[in-house]
Amino acid sequence: MRRRWLIGLVVVGTIVAVVFGGAFAFQRKLIYLPSGGQPPSAAEVLPGGRDVAFTTEDGLRLAAWYFPVPGATATVLVAPGNAGNRSVRVPLARALTGDGLSVLLLDYRGYGGNPGNPTEEGLKLDARAAWRFLVREAGVSPGDLVYFGESLGAAVVSELAVRHPPKALVLRSPFTDLAAVARRHYPFLPMRWLLLDTFPVVDYVSRVRAPVTVVYGTADSIVPAEQSAAVADAAGAAVVEVPGADHNDMALLDGRRLIDAIVEQAVRPR
Repeated sequence: MRRRWLIGLVVVGTIVAVVFGGAFAFQRKLIYLPSGGQPPSAAEVLPGGRDVAFTTEDGLRLAAWYFPVPGATATVLVAPGNAGNRSVRVPLARALTGDGLSVLLLDYRGYGGNPGNPTEEGLKLDARAAWRFLVREAGVSPGDLVYFGESLGAAVVSELAVRHPPKALVLRSPFTDLAAVARRHYPFLPMRWLLLDTFPVVDYVSRVRAPVTVVYGTADSIVPAEQSAAVADAAGAAVVEVPGADHNDMALLDGRRLIDAIVEQAVRPR
C-alpha cells in the first residue's frame, strides 16, 4: 500500500515538473506571436511611405515603415502588441496620417522579417533604436513625439517614456504587469515565479512625466478592463472607454475614438 502511494506521488510529481518545466521553457512562444514572411514595401501600402531601418544597441538591423507628413503636428511612434507585424497596423497609420500626423510603424526583433528573438530587454532596445532614428536621422524634435503602445507595446513605450520623455503617451489596452494578465489565462500556474519577462507597466507609468491617455474596451477578453483602468490610475491619465469593444476589435485598431485620443494629445500645446 505504501509502495503504491509512493509510486503515485512520484507520478504526480513528475507530471507537475513536466508541466511547470514546459511552461518555463516555452513561455516566450506563448507570449510573442510574430507573423512570418516579409511585408511589402511601405510605398505599396500607403502613398509616401518609406522603408527604413535602424540598428539596436546589441547590433540588430531592424526594418520599419515611416510615413512622414509635411508640416505634421507631431510624429507617432507606434509600438505594436505581441502578434502579427506592421502590415496589421496599416489602417492605424492611414487614419493618423489622414489627420496630419507622421507615423513610424515599428516591428520588433523576430517580427516582420527582422532578425533576432523577442524578449523584454530586446524590445526595449528596439524601441530605443526607433527613437534614435526619429530624432537623429528623421530630424524629429523629441518634444514632437507621441508614443502609442498597443497592449504589450504599452509596456514597451512606457519604459521608453521614462528614459526619453515624449510630448505625450497613449496606451491602448495596457495590462498592469505581464504576470497579472498571464494569471487570467493560466490561473493554475505560479506566473510570478515562472516568467522571464515581467513588463511592469504600473511601475513605469508612475514615473512618466508627460500627459498620458489610456484607451481600452469594456469587453476586453485578453486584458481585463480593470487592469487598464488601474494603469490609468497609476499614471493619473485621461481615460477613453470604448463600450463593448474586445481586445482585437477594429474599434481599437483604427476606431474614431482611439484616433481622436491620439490626435488630441498630438495637437496639445507643449
